[in-house]
Amino acid sequence: MRIADAIVTALRELDTRYVFGVSGANIEHIHDSIERLGNGRLTSVLAKREDGAAFMADARARVHRTLGVCCSTSGGGMMNLVAGLAESHAESVPVLALVGQPPAALDGRGSFQDSSGIGRTVDGLSMLASVTKKTVRITDPRVFWAQLRDAIETALSGRMGPVALLIPRDSYELEVGPFPADWPSDISAFIQPQPVDDGEVRELFGRLREATAPVLVLGHGVRRSCDPDAVRLFAQRARIPVLTTMGARGEFPNDDPLYLGVVGGGGHPSAASYVEKSDLVVLVGTGLAMMTRGALSGVDPRKFAAVNIDPGELLRSAVTDTVVRGDASQVFHRLGRLLDTEPFTAPSCEGYELTRFVPRPATPVPGRETPAESDALLQSEAVGIIEEYLPRDGHLLYDAGNCAVASMHYASVPPGSSSTIALGMGGMGYSIPGAVGAQLGSPEGTRSVVFCGDGAFLMSGLEVHTAVELGLPVLFVVFNNGMHGMCATRQQTFFDSRITTVQYTPVDVQSVARGLGTPDQLWVGSAGTRSELVALLSDHRRRSHPTGVLELRLEVEEVPPFAAFLPPDEPTVAVPRPWQDLASYHDAETMATA
Repeated sequence: MRIADAIVTALRELDTRYVFGVSGANIEHIHDSIERLGNGRLTSVLAKREDGAAFMADARARVHRTLGVCCSTSGGGMMNLVAGLAESHAESVPVLALVGQPPAALDGRGSFQDSSGIGRTVDGLSMLASVTKKTVRITDPRVFWAQLRDAIETALSGRMGPVALLIPRDSYELEVGPFPADWPSDISAFIQPQPVDDGEVRELFGRLREATAPVLVLGHGVRRSCDPDAVRLFAQRARIPVLTTMGARGEFPNDDPLYLGVVGGGGHPSAASYVEKSDLVVLVGTGLAMMTRGALSGVDPRKFAAVNIDPGELLRSAVTDTVVRGDASQVFHRLGRLLDTEPFTAPSCEGYELTRFVPRPATPVPGRETPAESDALLQSEAVGIIEEYLPRDGHLLYDAGNCAVASMHYASVPPGSSSTIALGMGGMGYSIPGAVGAQLGSPEGTRSVVFCGDGAFLMSGLEVHTAVELGLPVLFVVFNNGMHGMCATRQQTFFDSRITTVQYTPVDVQSVARGLGTPDQLWVGSAGTRSELVALLSDHRRRSHPTGVLELRLEVEEVPPFAAFLPPDEPTVAVPRPWQDLASYHDAETMATA
């Protein structure tokens, strides 16, 4: 068996299902092998750019709790993967990147797109090593199977992350022997569990029993644990309140009475207040990065504990002095067994009210006058309308900037749905290709919704065409305000309103999108008022949720609900929970606005 065929056969047998990439001279062997050997179980997905392919693989790995796979050719193709791999590395997402290279026999001898690191060539090995857990060059057929096994095991074990395989063109044809009879048929076989200290678990259990106001803060590491339900079940049995970070909003049912909201820069003010009054805050699968702890007035390590498979960031930040090292599910299974023999329930948090910031107009950017029409669509208003349309058991993806913060702050995650945002290194443009990776492989009837700005659309909008080609039921909601809104907010807040390098000539998103598919393939709409938005959402629903682009024309800016931009006395309003009276919320919102 040749190396190219061996890689494809191994990925097919592991049920990874998709390889996202852009073809080229030094990766075409992989695509040819998929064509011949995929057998409908492994498929090539042609992205528009390699960074889009990496984002697709990242989102697929996050949402479906699997190994994402992307590929590229050499040169610019390899370089374009970096942003996506860096995001996966920063956020501990298991991705395998297959990177084609010029023939090894021509290293340093003038080959096209040489990245051997010899002379003045780019050192591809060192460059990718800085954004992955491990990068390996495949040149010796005698150790190939060991290298491939180690690459997958490295991506999936401990703190997960990306691994890159650099494959010179003259390596694809090397013979590596028959497919190993003991090759696993499931990626779980590659996960090497770390031992958990029962003494550390017992100490944490004791602190939870004794606490008068404990709370769990769940990060996205929970989703990548072996059994995320273990955390939820323990919290529900012990009646311990739960908060989530911005990157983990879907990791606990938002309609559960124990759920107290999101803590973080774009989170709920009531959630930050609860953390500050709690006497035990258990961080589960989160390093409490600045995007989260920046919303807190202070952090007392004595009242924080953590469950984390790699607590290095926590220890360096000195936010806790009690750490249980290990996979979150293994730790919480042990906590559950202790609860069986020593049952307890936490004191009730009765009376807690989840609050949001009251939307208010922002100071207009110079040169942009507020329209006289009173029915101009507002960002917070649009989010509220769209919330009623969001899918159960679907996927929500958020991009960067004010629109993402507002969309997360003013809406909840429907039951069973995932919520994904790139808060590592991916940044603007992630959500559009990410939706392709999230939607692919989902059960029939699943649909996805993307919340992104016009800036992200200008960066990655052509990946909408990938969704069109695949016939994916993804609705891309594009908040169009003709600028990079959060950058403008920062300049107004921190640079005396000197607005520069954030505005551009308005883009007609509807017209651009219209060119990405015929009307029977792609639904397109543009709304500038509440009534237009309601009508368009109804029309999209009537058409059975095809691939769609919904432009929101926003002529009036609102202050983003982001803690760093708001004063301590910013008005808030209580949010009705599913078991509370919705009318009382609307009354309170009216009073707060007045």
